[in-house]
Amino acid sequence: MKKIVHYINQFFAGVGGEEQADYKPELHTEILGPSLALNKALEDAEVTHTLVCGDGYFGSNEEAATQELLGMLEGLEFDLFVAGPTFRAGRYGFAAGSICKSVKEKFGVPVLTSMNDENPGVNMYKKDMYIFKGGKSATKMRSDIKVIASAANKILKGEKLGSAESENFYPRGIRLQVIDKNMKPASTRVVEMLLKKLSGKEFETELPIPKNDRVDIAPAIKDLSKAKIALVTTGGIVPIDNPDKIQSASATRWGMYDISSNDDLLEGIYKTIHAGFDPYGADTDPDRIVPLDVLRAYEKEGKIDSIDSHFYSTVGTGTTEGEAYRMGSEIAVVLKDHNVDAVILTST
Repeated sequence: MKKIVHYINQFFAGVGGEEQADYKPELHTEILGPSLALNKALEDAEVTHTLVCGDGYFGSNEEAATQELLGMLEGLEFDLFVAGPTFRAGRYGFAAGSICKSVKEKFGVPVLTSMNDENPGVNMYKKDMYIFKGGKSATKMRSDIKVIASAANKILKGEKLGSAESENFYPRGIRLQVIDKNMKPASTRVVEMLLKKLSGKEFETELPIPKNDRVDIAPAIKDLSKAKIALVTTGGIVPIDNPDKIQSASATRWGMYDISSNDDLLEGIYKTIHAGFDPYGADTDPDRIVPLDVLRAYEKEGKIDSIDSHFYSTVGTGTTEGEAYRMGSEIAVVLKDHNVDAVILTST
């Protein structure tokens, strides 16, 4: 019977939510949470151990957390390592990808995980491992686990996985030669594609080129003492009543709030509505996310010329790239209208 170790975060281990995000690594001989579903979907294999670590702890202590988790695996016999599924949870995706990569390098076993396409862990780690395309939230847990288990069953039987398209994982940038006697010669296929392209017909390339949305770095401001600075945040800082009803996750709205007469952002007047981190620190001092107090001091000292009359806020966790692009474009229009020279963009 083949053996599998499964890594999950504190939430899916049943430890707690954001209040337990700093939960330190633990190794369990009993299987917990989604490990039960994974174990049930396996054929000639079983989950023997569950590794648990808080997302916040891993993110804040990556090197130490990695060494702790790898140390717990020392001496264990296992044939494959699974992490997640992680859905759109960015910190969870980062932790899963990072520990999978480390386990693969140290122990030489196959590693598998699953993430939604909006998870930043995809672009960080898709070249290093199989990352299967997953759902947005835990409502897709059962189907995502089945996809991982299916791949695990194949690998543990000594079978090779098919293409990224057929197996539903993110392309790793690896091209494999395939000999198909039923396929037309390459010279014929390329001419057919060219003719379709020239005539405006649909065709499918055999070598897709990934599109990278790159933004050129703006030139440095030569004299900050003459610059107007704006504060923009994805940390969810808003007036206490959240007048624009910005969502706590997967945001589609943003707000701009007048700070022309403020020297700082006070507890009880402003708060965070962000669902991706413990709000206590931000609620007791919103300047920790939107540093108006420090910037106002710089203004008085002449280090900068002025601060924009408003700050701009939304929430980053779970927010799609498309919505982020739209909101960023809308905010940029206002910033240009306000003759802003530079932006301090903060998150969490």
